Amino acid sequence: MEVLELRQTRHLRVGDTLVSAAGRTFEVTKVARVGRGIRVAYLDDDGQPGRFTAAPDAVSRVRRSPGEHRSSITGAA
Repeated sequence: MEVLELRQTRHLRVGDTLVSAAGRTFEVTKVARVGRGIRVAYLDDDGQPGRFTAAPDAVSRVRRSPGEHRSSITGAA
């Protein structure tokens, strides 16, 4: 069972793996502040680059690494 964590955009880090509702994964390659938002660059499953800009308090689904302990909301997919 894959364990996912709900994380605010401001807490994303390079190397995190985002998981879409459809189960696709995206590896975060860069995180930068842009005005009031945060721009996240990523590589998809096929190695294609992409990016999105989100509010700092927007929530993303992140695959939780084994042994990682955080005090945030977690769930299973």
